Amino acid sequence: MSAQQAPPPILPPFDESSARAKVQAAEDAWNTRDAERVALAYTEDSSWRNRDRFLTGRAEIIEFLREKWQRELDYRLRKELWAYTGNRISVRFEYESHDPAGRWWRSHGNEHWEFDEASGLMRRRDASINDYRIEEGERRYRWER
Repeated sequence: MSAQQAPPPILPPFDESSARAKVQAAEDAWNTRDAERVALAYTEDSSWRNRDRFLTGRAEIIEFLREKWQRELDYRLRKELWAYTGNRISVRFEYESHDPAGRWWRSHGNEHWEFDEASGLMRRRDASINDYRIEEGERRYRWER
């Protein structure tokens, strides 16, 4: 495969292997902290609930992610497949970041994803997230991009 050729999309219905690949692809993309790249995984009219915010469409997703990564510095994320069926996947995740004042945070959550069957893009994301303060020495995720 040439460097310019994208891998084939991972389409539903999911089996364990394709669900794990979809989760890993999402983890890899989010760890780039590139809002435009991440947004390409979502349909143009994708619907999100992220904590108490509701977003619709790629433009809102990009704006949200840019703001997020201005607040959540040195963001490092791990995702874990929790369940899958048909065109849906649920994941557990944990990430760490620090705020502009240098305070470190760990965030835990669950996401439910629903995918467009034809394109394999996510059309719905529902995320519940809890945060708590940690000391720098308690960090688990220290890799460099």
